[in-house]
Amino acid sequence: MIQTVPQSIITIALCALATILTRFIPFILFRSKEKTPKVVEYLGKALPAALFAMLVVYCLRNTKISTGNHGIPELIGILVVTAAYFWKKNMLVSMAAGTIVYMLLVQFVF
Repeated sequence: MIQTVPQSIITIALCALATILTRFIPFILFRSKEKTPKVVEYLGKALPAALFAMLVVYCLRNTKISTGNHGIPELIGILVVTAAYFWKKNMLVSMAAGTIVYMLLVQFVF
């Protein structure tokens, strides 16, 4: 379906507004004068690890260890991510390294 120019402008404006609101609302709700609620502090500590655990499960959900390459590229990718994180202490670098190694293995080795 072809969008018209006004539809595209409205879509972009709504996406921009939603992004801006999600960035500003926490600063409006939790001003620096007030103490941050304990539940928000807990979520700030617990959610990153939970999200990465879910991401790992999601990425490995279709890995079949009984057939094909037996999950070897996935395992090597996980090891690269882990080693790169402990080496550089940078999540972005470790995820990029693991992804690159995994894609190279899948494309050229397995």
